[in-house]
Amino acid sequence: MKHLFTLFLIFLTFFSCRTNDENELKLGIWRAELQVSPNETLPFIFEVTSPQSLKIFNADEVILVDDITYSNDTIVFRTPVFEGYIEAIANEGILKGNFIKESLDRVVPFSAEFGKKERFTSETNKALQDVSGNWEVVFSPDAEEDRYIAKGVFEQYGDKLTGTFRTTTGDYRFLEGIMDGNMMKLSTFDGAHAFLFTAEVKDDVMHGMFYSGNHWKEPFTAKRNEAFELPDANDLTFLKDGYETFEFSFPDAEGDMVSLNDKRFENKVVVVQIMGTWCPNCLDESKYYSEYYNIKENNNVEFVALAFEYAKTEDKAFQSIKRLKESLGISYPVLLAQYGTSDKAKAQEKLPMLNHILSYPTSIFIDKHGKVRKIHTGFNGPATGEKYTEFKEEFTGFVDELVNEN
Repeated sequence: MKHLFTLFLIFLTFFSCRTNDENELKLGIWRAELQVSPNETLPFIFEVTSPQSLKIFNADEVILVDDITYSNDTIVFRTPVFEGYIEAIANEGILKGNFIKESLDRVVPFSAEFGKKERFTSETNKALQDVSGNWEVVFSPDAEEDRYIAKGVFEQYGDKLTGTFRTTTGDYRFLEGIMDGNMMKLSTFDGAHAFLFTAEVKDDVMHGMFYSGNHWKEPFTAKRNEAFELPDANDLTFLKDGYETFEFSFPDAEGDMVSLNDKRFENKVVVVQIMGTWCPNCLDESKYYSEYYNIKENNNVEFVALAFEYAKTEDKAFQSIKRLKESLGISYPVLLAQYGTSDKAKAQEKLPMLNHILSYPTSIFIDKHGKVRKIHTGFNGPATGEKYTEFKEEFTGFVDELVNEN
């Protein structure tokens, strides 16, 4: 009898852990939508390559998702690194559910349909404008407190459109869409940010709306300007008068306090990264820094990241840090500077020597004698093309210069 009971438990465990094949995601292309307003949906395309993996496409970006779980008719998939996840019910090639970010209490309605390949559907089937080139952009132009500038950089082939908006604090990553008559439509979804841009274009002028999920929207205007450039990212953040050095002391995952006085940083060039695991621009920067750090040929350069997390508990914040480090292979310290909020004013209270924290990420370059030599605000990621190449060249050149100093 005892053996029969054991076999029964094994049988029950095996079949209870299996997924219902009928509810597994169909292999192939899906078109998804996020309901960002009562009248606007943000589309994106993903391809299911196996019941346990899929790929999300944004222009040249391909995001591999291999964290997919099934429970009866419910499917949950999580993108790498970020906290947000999609939970949906499958029913004959249709998904209905939500995109959820628990720490921020945000829920965006989600749906997807199997077999549809077009990101945006055109109402005119014809592009009446060509927006290729550079655009001088102002977001929230009539709101003094929220107003900020950006540079739009776009490439158009027929009615197909890709590009990004660069701001003083970073870029809006890989955008993809169409020109539908006089209407520009662009979107991206990466598991952290869900961005939709729509604009009417006429006589080299845009009037549009930017949607970030369903919690924020703002108008923008733009005019074609091939000569327009943003302020220098190296001049926006600096040490306040009365401060000669940059200092901090924050815990690592083991609870040990880490500061620039530690022996590992002694007589070395140090790059301090102010970031958050929830931040896509920080992810792009962390990828580059991790690759650089892991292949560097000398031991005279150290990195340390200060994470400002909106996770509600310390434990969840460290879980996010661990996920980031494992996903990117980061071997330098990532310290928890703050949890419960990513508010920049609160972050500056932890680093009072800075005039402000304008952007996640921000990088502080410190020479071998502990002197701050440069502070770089924001990050131009791969979506910015030439600017990303320029950043890498500037970064390696400046770090090499500091390393070679006595």
